[in-house]
Amino acid sequence: MNRPAGYVIAPHVHNPVPREVQFTKEVLFIKTGKVRVDFYDDTQNYLESRILSQGDVILLAFGGHGFEMLETSEIIEVKQGPYAGEADKTRFQPVGADKLRLVD
Repeated sequence: MNRPAGYVIAPHVHNPVPREVQFTKEVLFIKTGKVRVDFYDDTQNYLESRILSQGDVILLAFGGHGFEMLETSEIIEVKQGPYAGEADKTRFQPVGADKLRLVD
């Protein structure tokens, strides 16, 4: 949110609303370190890679993704639940290092 000084958000509670979650979404906050994230489409085809550093935030909504820690890193991960353990994801082979496409 980007609000001017004096803007007020009224106190509130969130009502119980039944929801059905089909796909897991996640947000990562890079607290420290440097991480390369590799992006894949929904059919596991490699697209591109980006470097995330301290203070960066990323929303992973669709498609596949993988990570390599380029430095010792501390990451805060937020997902909606409930978490289904290994049933929650399908693992696949990462792109080869010789095919990486880093995008700024």
